[in-house]
Amino acid sequence: MVAGRYLVTGGAGFVGSHVVAALLDRGDEVVVLDSLSTGHRAAVLPGARLVVGDLADDELVEETLAGQPWDAVLHFAALSLVGESMADPFRYIGVNVGTGVRLIAACARHGVRRFVLSSTAALFGGGHSAPIDEDAACDPGSPYGESKAMLERALVWADRVYGLRSACLRYFNAAGADPAGRLGEDHTPETHLIPLVIDAALGRRAGLTVFGDDYPTPDGTCIRDYVHVSDLAAAHLAALTLLDRRSLRYNLGNGRGSSVREVIASVERVSGRKVPHHIAGRRSGDPPSLVAASGRIIAEAGWRPRHTALDDIVRTALDWRAAHPQGYRSSPSA
Repeated sequence: MVAGRYLVTGGAGFVGSHVVAALLDRGDEVVVLDSLSTGHRAAVLPGARLVVGDLADDELVEETLAGQPWDAVLHFAALSLVGESMADPFRYIGVNVGTGVRLIAACARHGVRRFVLSSTAALFGGGHSAPIDEDAACDPGSPYGESKAMLERALVWADRVYGLRSACLRYFNAAGADPAGRLGEDHTPETHLIPLVIDAALGRRAGLTVFGDDYPTPDGTCIRDYVHVSDLAAAHLAALTLLDRRSLRYNLGNGRGSSVREVIASVERVSGRKVPHHIAGRRSGDPPSLVAASGRIIAEAGWRPRHTALDDIVRTALDWRAAHPQGYRSSPSA
């Protein structure tokens, strides 16, 4: 395979860094554009070139794209907290849509032919029967989800007008960590369930708050489809191979959901420790269940998740978190 050249925005973040690793592992040239406001310098593996700067800096984006051709731009940089978006909706819509649309326009100006958007299951909100496929109506349950829906629509027009082919990949709860131990999940504050449960088990937090146990699910807690971050990275590479033909929209998940109580039980099994937790009221914007139907990308791109067992996903996350008690600040290159 001939090596490609890729620009990855937000490539110092959780999913972005794993995609960068997958590109490097197959011999591609990678440039990462990241402000490091939530990403980590140590998450950019040797071999990738890091450009530190804000995606809102139009001049920097122009300078980065200018000069040499790009095989694709992969866009991960965004505000991404559902709860925060409910409290500050217009900041989320303004930042995510504003910077995203300007990046898409810059790609069109510079002749970029392929674009991959890190999208989200938050497009679908609540009220859908599981599993959710790509034909389900988009009904975002939060301003964060709304911002991604707007970018997906912008990419439709970028294809029609400029021929910029795009893959919008809707993640259903990225989780786990690089099985080789190079990368993991490190957010400040941490809001994702699996690392929160792990930290409670390891005694790094007082306990876990479970938001609601009265949902219409078998055990009353929310159900989510946890997909391993390395499997997500593989899906990006698979989608890139199809973009010469047409634009794509794929839902990415394991195809089965796990409840909050099931995640707690998994962490207890894998760690051998109890997880202290208590029940609180429901959190605004949380649908009862989100589970993906990933049959389309399996049929069209040959992608299939390898880490399908919840305990396997939890184990990789636990291994990285135990080895990095301060996250990336534990890394020598931090």
